[in-house]
Amino acid sequence: MAASDKPRIACELTPERVIAARAADSGTVNAVSARAIPLGSLAPGLDASNVADAGAVREAISEALAAVGARSHDVIVVLPDAAIRIVLLDFEELPERRQDTDPVVRFRLKKSLPFDTDQAALSYDVRRGNGNVKVIAAVTPPAVLAEYEALFRDAGYSPGVVLPSMLAALGAVDAEGPTLVLKVEVSTTTVAIVQHDDVLLYRTLENPHGNRLDAAALADDIYPSLVFFQDNYGVKVERILLGGLASAHELGPALESQTGARVADLISASQVGQQGNLTPTLFAGVVGALLG
Repeated sequence: MAASDKPRIACELTPERVIAARAADSGTVNAVSARAIPLGSLAPGLDASNVADAGAVREAISEALAAVGARSHDVIVVLPDAAIRIVLLDFEELPERRQDTDPVVRFRLKKSLPFDTDQAALSYDVRRGNGNVKVIAAVTPPAVLAEYEALFRDAGYSPGVVLPSMLAALGAVDAEGPTLVLKVEVSTTTVAIVQHDDVLLYRTLENPHGNRLDAAALADDIYPSLVFFQDNYGVKVERILLGGLASAHELGPALESQTGARVADLISASQVGQQGNLTPTLFAGVVGALLG
C-alpha cells in the first residue's frame, strides 16, 4: 500500500480500553481518544475466541473513532501482541517471487508455532543484504483475525491495515544506536531491540505483574534480552523507550540504575496533548501506526 493510500485513522484494542488517533495532512497526529471497556471484555490470545463482550468493545470502537472525527471508513487496526505471533527468520537465500516465498516461510514457522501455519493469516517483510535474507513475520490463526476484523466491520469501519501493537509502536522510533523498546500491557510485556530500520530482537512475554508496574521486575524481564543482544552483536543497548502502561516518570530512574541505559517515553505529551490521567505512552501503538 502506498503512503498516500494509507488510512489516516488508527485504532488499538487493549484488554482495558480502545484507543484511537487521527493524522493530519502533514503526517502529525492531531487528535487522540480513549474509551474504557469492562474488564474481561477482551482476552487476547492465540485461541479462537478473544472477544467475550463484542457489544461493549464495538461500542467503545464507535465512540473512540467518532471522538477523533473519523470520516473515512478505512482504519489501521492495532491488535494486542498476545493475539499475533512475531517471528524473526534468517535465510541464506529466498525466492524473489511472493508465491514461491510463502510456502518456504510457512514451513519454517511450523517449527516454532503451536498452530497450523499452512492456514494461518500471514504477513511478512523481507530484507536482503550482506549475503543473507532476513524476514520478520506476523502470523495468527485465521479465526482470531476474523474475530477482530468483525468488530470493526460491524461498527461500520474497514480494517484496511492490521498491525500487532509493538510493530505499530515501532513506527514512532528513531533509532540511530541500539534501542530497546518496551511495551507493557496487562497480559504481556513485549521487548524489541532496533537499530536504524532493523528489528534485531523481538520477544513477547506473559506479564505476571498485570498493571502493577515495578522497575525491578521489568529489569528482570528484559535482562535476558539485553544479555542475548550484547553476546550476539557485541554492543550494549544505549537507551530504553517505554510504551503502553510503562512510563519514564514512574520507572525511569530505577530502570536506568538497574540497566545502565537511558530511559525515556516513546510518546510525549507534546505529540498527543494532555489526556487527563492517561499517560502519553498509552498512545504508542496508534501514534506509531500513523507515523510509521
